[in-house]
Amino acid sequence: MNQRLLLAFANLISSYASFSVAANSNLSTRQRAQSNNHGNISELLDNLLRGYDNSVRPDFGGPPATVEVDIMVRSMGPISEVDMTYSMDCYFRQSWVDRRLAFQGGKETLALSISMLARIWKPDTYFYNGKQSYLHTITSPNKFVRLYQDGRVLYSSRLTIKAGCPMNLEDFPMDTQRCPLRFGSFGYTSRDVVYKWNSARQVAIAEDMKLSQFDLVANPTANHSMAPTLSHREYSMLLVSFHLQRHMGNFLIQVYGPCVLLVVLSWVSFWLNREATADRVSLGITTVLTMTFLGLEARTDLPKVPYPTALDFFVFLSFAFIFATIIQFAVVHYFTKYGSGECYFSSDLSDTENSSDEEDEKEVIVKWRTTSNDTAQRKSSWMNDQSRGFALNGEEGLNEVIPLSAIPEPSRRRPSGQWPISCIPCSPPPAKAPPPRKLSRRRRRRRAPRYNSVSKIDRASRVVFPLFFLAINVFYWYAYLSRSERINYAQPKYQD
Repeated sequence: MNQRLLLAFANLISSYASFSVAANSNLSTRQRAQSNNHGNISELLDNLLRGYDNSVRPDFGGPPATVEVDIMVRSMGPISEVDMTYSMDCYFRQSWVDRRLAFQGGKETLALSISMLARIWKPDTYFYNGKQSYLHTITSPNKFVRLYQDGRVLYSSRLTIKAGCPMNLEDFPMDTQRCPLRFGSFGYTSRDVVYKWNSARQVAIAEDMKLSQFDLVANPTANHSMAPTLSHREYSMLLVSFHLQRHMGNFLIQVYGPCVLLVVLSWVSFWLNREATADRVSLGITTVLTMTFLGLEARTDLPKVPYPTALDFFVFLSFAFIFATIIQFAVVHYFTKYGSGECYFSSDLSDTENSSDEEDEKEVIVKWRTTSNDTAQRKSSWMNDQSRGFALNGEEGLNEVIPLSAIPEPSRRRPSGQWPISCIPCSPPPAKAPPPRKLSRRRRRRRAPRYNSVSKIDRASRVVFPLFFLAINVFYWYAYLSRSERINYAQPKYQD
């Protein structure tokens, strides 16, 4: 029994030992294969770079090296009208054939480290209209190199390109801008390096790319040759133009809508009474000041261009209509007969109507029928009054008490039934009797408010101003919306 146990234990140990030996042998075989592969690739690259001069272009002394380019645009923006620039994030890919790097092996492509770029030749591509472009380096430089068996090199990098975009803002905000991107070799002429677009894919746009203020409607490409001003040499250059159509929704909400509402608000004065001077003037001044602020605010995001834009025209037209409303009231006020701001009263003379005692003023005129006897009595009466203490009011006048019998009975009795006694200044009794004066009863006219009638200018303005503003708006929108079809944009002549 013990012998059997010992035999089984010995068999187990031998089996485990044989399995371990086989596993170690397989592992060592794989390690040797990998080391052989690494060694082969390292040896291959060493052989390729042995005697390689990265300062000399491929096929030096022969035909020019052809660099094929394609771009994958991931995002675009911001687009600034003030600086006239635009930015975009893209994958910039360049491919060329360097027969010095052709190899024979089991693998068709080799993915190399970016340190390999410093040891091989690569084109000195730069952007003609670029501004502050940079390579992404987080978390490591975003670029790679692939080598094919026929010696083709694929060099890809992720760039954020900020380029200049000369804009024509005459149709702003109904404009379509064409923002170009030009790039080529910095030092090699077209005899040494020629750039071409990749025939399979030239400029690709990401499906999820969206712009806040524009729509990318087209992106045509072209090959172009450029001759600098101070040199007779031609340089190969590629060009892609991004056609951007602006959205109008933001401007309709913030500028066009408020301008129309302010113009309509200024027309309210046509329905106000022309005597309401303060109301109509304050309404006109308020709308003018608001329109001025709105016009200045609309130009904060625009450069100081020497020509008016479509938005400037609309703001100016709205301001002109509001200003015309104030001038219209000035004309109405000038032709107003009774002024403004007060309630004027008129009255009709009526002998049959009796006014109240508080509003009527009675003038009692004493009729004297003078005779010689009356004159003597007046003289004696005057002397008696003087003796009773009545003094003269100077040398030419005196106060005289007129008896109630001499006062004629009024046409209407007072409610109290009493008559006031008044002292009438008179002159010393004349030698001759004065001529009799006719009694006249003047009653105060009844006061009734008088208002100005509605001005004919206001009535005409209620119709003329809205129709004229509507006609100008129709002409304005038709002219600028169809302006892109009537303007021939200057396009450069491309050479394929």
